Amino acid sequence: MPGELGENRKTPQSEPPDKPAADMAHNITSASNPLIKTLKSLHLKKARAESGLFLAEGARLAIEAADLGAWPEILVFSPAARERAQVRTLIDEAEARRVRTVETSEGVLAQISKRDNPQTVIGAYRQRLSALDAIAGETVIALEGVRDPGNLGTILRTADSTGAGGVILIGESCDPFSVEAVRASMGSLFAVKLARASFEELLRYKQTRGASMLGLSLKGAAFTADEPAPARTIVLMGNEQSGLPQPMEAACDRLVKLPMRGRADSLNLAVATAVMLYDLWRRRGYDGARA
Repeated sequence: MPGELGENRKTPQSEPPDKPAADMAHNITSASNPLIKTLKSLHLKKARAESGLFLAEGARLAIEAADLGAWPEILVFSPAARERAQVRTLIDEAEARRVRTVETSEGVLAQISKRDNPQTVIGAYRQRLSALDAIAGETVIALEGVRDPGNLGTILRTADSTGAGGVILIGESCDPFSVEAVRASMGSLFAVKLARASFEELLRYKQTRGASMLGLSLKGAAFTADEPAPARTIVLMGNEQSGLPQPMEAACDRLVKLPMRGRADSLNLAVATAVMLYDLWRRRGYDGARA
């Protein structure tokens, strides 16, 4: 990161010569510090693209990410957060892994998160996407041109909840590493494999896996009550405004329509995706569900 921290650095404990000392937490009180400015800039897509980093907020999220092997490059926290045993353990292990740790005020945390009541722990993580052929599982979600980061984050969370193999972004989509998408995913961004691909690459992937591609469309028909789910399924969802383009509908093995009963004639993208995922899982007997 550019610039020097230069504020009240704590002295690391001495360690044996063959083991380098971990960087101990710095104390930063100024929102104009270069490192804090860098963290604040990660609300901007350009800054995320240039740095390769993104923000994730909350002690619980940071602990769950660490359990999955995902560690931030920078971990910022308030003095009050450090008083909690779980957070102290997180900080100690982060320092042992040479994560840059920073103690600061809630006021500075509010500026980083752009919230009046900020989380007391914020991490800056390295962006990572999976290769398309690394995504497997009975059900995979493909999203064409999703625009709303809240929808995308919620779909990642639902994919995690239903044990889906991953999420594939087709074409132009919103940034899955935006603050809004990460917040909506509630940490599932770290648990669900995420890839980008062209539609042509998706079709090759479908053929290689021997999967059936189901597209959600008003031109489709609802599943019958006792119809089994395909062994391997790609659920293809269009964007919030226009749905699936006609060539993508034509490439699907089947078009599915969600039945409606009331006055509403459509559902939010994240809700419609959740209905599809849970219905497919139900048809597989909720295999693997926790007791």
